[in-house]
Amino acid sequence: MKRLSSPGARGIAGVAAIAMVFAAGTAHAEGMSVSSSAFADNGLLPAAHAGLGECGGKNVSPPVEWKHLPQGTRSVVITMKDPDGAKGGGVVHWVAYNIAATVSSLAAGAGNETTREVTVGKNISGATAYRGACPPVGDSPHHYIITVTATDIEPGQLPAGLDADGLSAALAGHTINGSTIVARYAR
Repeated sequence: MKRLSSPGARGIAGVAAIAMVFAAGTAHAEGMSVSSSAFADNGLLPAAHAGLGECGGKNVSPPVEWKHLPQGTRSVVITMKDPDGAKGGGVVHWVAYNIAATVSSLAAGAGNETTREVTVGKNISGATAYRGACPPVGDSPHHYIITVTATDIEPGQLPAGLDADGLSAALAGHTINGSTIVARYAR
């Protein structure tokens, strides 16, 4: 494998959905694993991966590595979501897809923008870019769940410009397995 360089009341249903995200965020799929050289699972996200300016960072996508993709994997998808953001409504920080199964990692910054090897989708603000962590000042550390999903979709088959909902719809019936790692960040 090769490396790539470069608001309102939510109710009981909303609380249950958030709890499910946290439960899913801490479990690793059998066999497949995800890690980062920048932080340990449930460790602190280095400031370089936070947003620019008042957020305290450099807005550089974190390095992500994955192992043991299941048989039949053709491409990989990466998402980074903050279920604590938007007052518990959740924030999508990163959507990256069309990554060939022959790739085993993205280096820091390699997921900031679309290249031949990766398509970057729309974040919460609608920009096709990585959006660094930026929880409100004084909040408890937010949880940033990075999920790597193995799919049976050929690289390059998914269109540019997908947001998290569009990507989820496109992946229906095409995911093979997935695994997560969690980082925390506060300011």
